[in-house]
Amino acid sequence: MSYYFWINLLSILVPLIVSFDRRLRFHKNWKFLFPAMLATMAVFIPWDVYKTDSGVWGFNPDYLQGYYIINLPVEEWLFFIAIPYACLFTYHSFGYLIKKDYLGPYAKAITAALILILLIVAVLNPMRTYTFVTFLAAAVFLTLHLFVFRADYLGRFYVMYFVTLIPFFIVNGALTGSFTPEPVVWYDDARNLGIRLGTIPVEDSVYGLLMLLMNTTVYEWLRSRSPDKINPSAAS
Repeated sequence: MSYYFWINLLSILVPLIVSFDRRLRFHKNWKFLFPAMLATMAVFIPWDVYKTDSGVWGFNPDYLQGYYIINLPVEEWLFFIAIPYACLFTYHSFGYLIKKDYLGPYAKAITAALILILLIVAVLNPMRTYTFVTFLAAAVFLTLHLFVFRADYLGRFYVMYFVTLIPFFIVNGALTGSFTPEPVVWYDDARNLGIRLGTIPVEDSVYGLLMLLMNTTVYEWLRSRSPDKINPSAAS
């Protein structure tokens, strides 16, 4: 198995096993989770294909199995399953472990601040395509949350996102060359700000925010429409 495949496997392994814990029962929510992941992939896969073909980023074949679907390595497809699964498992688990919505009262302010920062950076960097598209898309989606969706789960989402930044730096570091002679995923720094958090382009943190928020949004929307959703805070 390839290095990239092992990164995906290790990212999802523990969350997948613990999904069957009798208190969390996360597997009962798979009927919401997998459609959410598919919906998000329907947005991110075409974006990924286009950016790969355009040379915004690319993949080192030395760390891949060698199988491709629509010009993307199969490991990249698995990334959009493994990482959202692990993060939404964390989001679900926090519903059981943390009863209080600590960031709930500040969610609107956090969202507004993020929108402002993202828009400023996007407007100032129209020619840096990874920066511009990622920051603008995240700002637009957050704006929808602030004024249209008005979701009551943003506080819990932000807790999950900030906590998962820790494994994010480990996983993305592994992909961008922190632990290998060459990166698995390389970036054209002419298309981004050129600011790295270790070996990770700062844009990746915003890309991750958008990807996880989109997954969470669809997941919560499907849960809200179901009469038999599993709420971990009510599990015994």
